[in-house]
Amino acid sequence: MKLLALSKKEAQDILTNKIYLLIVIVQIFIILGSFGLGIASSIVTDPELLDRYGVASSLKVGISEDLKYSSIADNLKEQNLNLSFLKDINEADELLGSQLVAVIRVSPEGDILLQSDTSNVFYPVVFEKINTAIQKYKLERKLEAGGLSSDLIQKIENPVVLNRITVNSGKYTDLALNSSYFVEIMYGFIVPFVLLLPFFLASNIVTDSIVGERERKTFEILLMTPYSSTLVIIGKILPIFTFSMIQSILWLILLDLLGVPIYNALILMGIMIFVGLAFIGLGILISMCVDSTKEANSAITLVLMFASFILFIPLFMKIPYFENIINFIPTVLMVKMASSPSFEPSVLFSLVPTILISTLIFGLTVKYFRHERAIRL
Repeated sequence: MKLLALSKKEAQDILTNKIYLLIVIVQIFIILGSFGLGIASSIVTDPELLDRYGVASSLKVGISEDLKYSSIADNLKEQNLNLSFLKDINEADELLGSQLVAVIRVSPEGDILLQSDTSNVFYPVVFEKINTAIQKYKLERKLEAGGLSSDLIQKIENPVVLNRITVNSGKYTDLALNSSYFVEIMYGFIVPFVLLLPFFLASNIVTDSIVGERERKTFEILLMTPYSSTLVIIGKILPIFTFSMIQSILWLILLDLLGVPIYNALILMGIMIFVGLAFIGLGILISMCVDSTKEANSAITLVLMFASFILFIPLFMKIPYFENIINFIPTVLMVKMASSPSFEPSVLFSLVPTILISTLIFGLTVKYFRHERAIRL
């Protein structure tokens, strides 16, 4: 009952905090924005997806009208690029960057000259498409120079016709976007970021737990209660931790509805429990070490920046010498669990450092609270 009374008071303080409620709503927009950004960046960098969604056909490439019936024009059309034939190729300089993403010229010596708008977001994939068409054109010219007929050239360019046979289609997982880049960015960064986001924000909100009590002149009253220091700390942590866990579970369900299936959800929840306790414990510990809300917010911001570096930078790095250490980072473990339907119990060994750190932070929080109580009373 004592714990329930403490937790109820803390929960009421949190739920009446309009900033916290606004942050919860903002998280939804962050998730949807991250998901949309993942899809957009995947389409932009994938020629196949660019064709599937009809984006490539809207990208105009300038080419001389003299080359309208040439093989280079046919090759560019095969890449689903929208060709704009120019009577005066010199006009291309004015159109490049506004109406055209690239301009192709053929010099009197037969060399292909390419000008591109490198600032265009579609530049990498457009360059890849144009380069494919140019390489095919150069190959055709070499084969023609060797005296080969057009039929033989066609056979050389397309020596084998492959028929795709789908195997184990029942085991395939439906994704919002069938793209390796989409899978990499979603599971490799967005999923752990989204699931830990509530705890990042909670650690900032919870700094008001102690320093707020001081500013409201209620900290001494809290110290005089007959409750043990451990019970007081748990009573302060439990509400914000519960709210954060609920949010993480809801975001996990939302990702699944958006077409990003999450595997090993129970294991992920176990990881989030210890990581979340560590962040929330840090928030309370920091709030006891400072004298004002402003100082607490500044301190927790610095801690979160450092924690973000530790947790997320390894997701984008492959350093053989530190591979064994990186495997113990909870976000790396989350990526492995969320993206694979298989589960190896030995992987849980990597969670041991996180459990120890979380326990240590909680122990320090209780110890410092007892110290404060002993000094003030």
